[in-house]
Amino acid sequence: MAEVLTGARIFDGTRFLDGHALVVEADRIAAILPEAQAPTQGRRAVAGILAPAFLDLQVNGGGGLMLDGSTDMDGLRRICAAHRALGTAGVLPTLITDTAEATAHVIALGIAATEAGVPGFLGLHLEGPHLDPRRKGAHDPTLIRPMEEDDLARLCEAAQKLPALMVTLAPETVTPQQIAALAGAGAIVSLGHSDCSFEIAQAAFAAGARCTTHLFNAMSQMGNRTPGLAGAVLAGDVAAGLIADGVHVHPAVMRIALGARPEGVFLVTDCMAFAGTDLTEMELGGRKVLRRNGRLTLSDGTLAGADLTLPQAIAVLVHQVGIAPERALRMASAIPAALLGIKDRHGALVPGRQADLVLLDSDFSLREHWLSF
Repeated sequence: MAEVLTGARIFDGTRFLDGHALVVEADRIAAILPEAQAPTQGRRAVAGILAPAFLDLQVNGGGGLMLDGSTDMDGLRRICAAHRALGTAGVLPTLITDTAEATAHVIALGIAATEAGVPGFLGLHLEGPHLDPRRKGAHDPTLIRPMEEDDLARLCEAAQKLPALMVTLAPETVTPQQIAALAGAGAIVSLGHSDCSFEIAQAAFAAGARCTTHLFNAMSQMGNRTPGLAGAVLAGDVAAGLIADGVHVHPAVMRIALGARPEGVFLVTDCMAFAGTDLTEMELGGRKVLRRNGRLTLSDGTLAGADLTLPQAIAVLVHQVGIAPERALRMASAIPAALLGIKDRHGALVPGRQADLVLLDSDFSLREHWLSF
């Protein structure tokens, strides 16, 4: 029997619909229609906001585990499941700077996960090792290195076998030809952990890079004479991930950035193994990461990912930054779906699609989720 959800505001991916019901049947959205026209059988009154389930393109771990060279299939399933419990229909598990051997292992694991149909697995995000040590953040500087031909071949092959591959790199560690080759193979090339100039960033975008990783963090900042990578993003039209926890980027800066870029900026959590757990400490490459007061830091105070969920990020955008709820919700669903090329399946509530949706309180905290993928 169909489940008829009534009483909530329905955000269909573009606008809010009040006084409507959402009908779910056999794990699919059967209809969205005025409540007066909805079936009477199977009705359930809910309060809050019904919206498309979230997509997160930068998750370093979850459920107590990090993605690394030792992760097996069970571990990858556990990471994806931790995020599904937080209302995220799909993720790009993210490998931070590691050895060539670890990278090859994770790529092979991702291909196997694709073949196995692991719930919530959308592909991989490889953040490094081709970064600028001057903007290393919490990445291990001993593992950062320029891209070589073997690296390029491995990444191009992976891009052709995975449903999605995002590669974060610093343009000063690669050539425009390597960026073009990656983009031509289907990879989403994202600039990050870079101290590059505005001009070098523009050249990388012209070569095929079309995204930027955690806007403002670990990148050259915008000055009045030196716009840097951050300025290149705000003056351009490439996509950009944003960690909206109020810690990584000040709410006032987020307001300015989102005013400059009415489209293309999307939310990421950049979460660690802590996601979905009550852990207070973890190890990262032999270094301790501390979870304190909503922040994740190394012992020296360096930020090491974020203690954040997408519902929390949406709440920050709405309540601290002043962004309209419709836009904040799209930044966690429709915009990343468009970047991955899956907006025909995710990011909107459309009759006939799989019922991947969340129920949020009026303060945007997660109350319930329906996930079929």
